Amino acid sequence: MILEGTAVNKLELEERLIDFSVMAIDISNELPNTKAGNHLAGQLIRSGTSVALNYGEAQSGESRKDFVHKLKIVLKELRETLICLKIIKRTQMCKSEIFQKSLIENDELISIFVKSVETAQKNMEK
Repeated sequence: MILEGTAVNKLELEERLIDFSVMAIDISNELPNTKAGNHLAGQLIRSGTSVALNYGEAQSGESRKDFVHKLKIVLKELRETLICLKIIKRTQMCKSEIFQKSLIENDELISIFVKSVETAQKNMEK
């Protein structure tokens, strides 16, 4: 899936990012009400929801360079979210089915955005 493809692909990706953000919120709500749980919940909400929000910004990029920059921010936030999820997994704070799905989706979204950034950068050179 390439971001600069058809409108359907953009809409599908936007929906996946929104669903991913909702998963991050749901997981954060399942974390224990402890100092560590609250800290990770807040971090997960920030990075996990920013991916959809930053993607929306990328769609209104002022230039191709701005578009690529915002895609890189989405990728950075996805990687940050993945690290947060790995910490949660290792501490065994959340074991729900949605948690496992979020890890898989996070990996898939990172792959999509790595390719998308590469494609957008190549198109910028043309």
